[in-house]
Amino acid sequence: MTNKPGITYRPAQASDEAAIKALIRAVNINPMGLKWHRFVVAVDGNGRLIGCGQIKPHWDGSRELASIAVQKEWRRQGVAGKIIRQLLANEPALVWLTCMDKLVPFYEQFGFIEVKKGDGRSLPFYFRLATTFFKPIQKLSRVPGYLAIMVWPVNP
Repeated sequence: MTNKPGITYRPAQASDEAAIKALIRAVNINPMGLKWHRFVVAVDGNGRLIGCGQIKPHWDGSRELASIAVQKEWRRQGVAGKIIRQLLANEPALVWLTCMDKLVPFYEQFGFIEVKKGDGRSLPFYFRLATTFFKPIQKLSRVPGYLAIMVWPVNP
């Protein structure tokens, strides 16, 4: 499946594993749970991995849109959006994500809504733990903003 000349979107292959891990490290996002078989990747005309993303299952039964990453020179060209749409296309249940608050508008365009404290939605245990662990890390690193939790679809 392609949407721009020279870009192909496909399920990841074992041979993509090293490039996925390298991209995740390069963009400085969570390097845990990078199982290549869960990824959708975008590759350029030369076969170079330019973007990736996965739906990650958690031990509490929740599923997370995670590891969305695009090479710097390919950003703002629809690569992440195409990966996200492909990942969500066959999801039968709720999908959660965590992101810094400044990315909330980006994910809203795909139907995610931010879960605010006290809005009546019950967070899966994994995401309750994530927010608990993130607060002290954020204070120590002085990262501005807050960790947002979002859910898709809006009306399950």
